[in-house]
Amino acid sequence: MIYHVVKHTDWQLAKQQGFYAPPSLSAEGFIHTSKADQVAGVLNRYYKEEKELLLLHIDEHKLQSPFIFEFSGSVNQEFPHIYGRLNIDAVVKEETL
Repeated sequence: MIYHVVKHTDWQLAKQQGFYAPPSLSAEGFIHTSKADQVAGVLNRYYKEEKELLLLHIDEHKLQSPFIFEFSGSVNQEFPHIYGRLNIDAVVKEETL
């Protein structure tokens, strides 16, 4: 299981479109995701002031796009990155944060 933090409104739009493609996909070429033990750090670093967030629980075996673990020197950890759109049916749970 991998995880992605998303604004509620962005996720609702993605479900209407049938896929999720955040700005990071076009800007960096991938969607940032995390392992379970990395979620708290991601929330603390990037989402402190954000409201109405969801945590998407993604079954990586259901992804239609490839994903790989890549090293982030800024936090000295490997994170999973999805290289392509996130297909909606790979999300097995939406958790309100």
